[in-house]
Amino acid sequence: GSLFFDAGTTTHQAALNLPRDRRLTLITNSIPIAATLAGHYESTLHVLGGRVRGLTQATVGSDTVAALGALRLSTVFLGANGISEAHGLSTPDLDEAAIKSAMVRAADRVVVLADSSKINREDLAAFASIDDVDVLITDDGIDAQSSAALSARGIDVVIA
Repeated sequence: GSLFFDAGTTTHQAALNLPRDRRLTLITNSIPIAATLAGHYESTLHVLGGRVRGLTQATVGSDTVAALGALRLSTVFLGANGISEAHGLSTPDLDEAAIKSAMVRAADRVVVLADSSKINREDLAAFASIDDVDVLITDDGIDAQSSAALSARGIDVVIA
């Protein structure tokens, strides 16, 4: 399968825990995650080009969006700064929102990795509907009402 890792500290943790003995196609727009995944010798690693955003060390811009438009991904591991039923998934940066939106469009399965402080929070730029999410991996700080509401929308809520 093909796995895409979005930039971010939580998605980086997922990349660090990826088994090294699998033959996978790994793709990222994150410089630090690319460095981590480069040690997965059984897999093939692709890093999307574009302008590197200093704060997140993510590639962004029209070249990155275009590259994503040509891909079909089995699973995308995605971060978000805000997750709400009304505003969906959001981030404070418009360039990163464009990339994240392209990731969602390219993916068969969307797995969001976000700590519970991001739940019921909205940021500047929405990049996906809550209905685009297949799985939410979060911590045990998520309140029961939010977890139930997301589950009722068909999202598999996993406490890790």
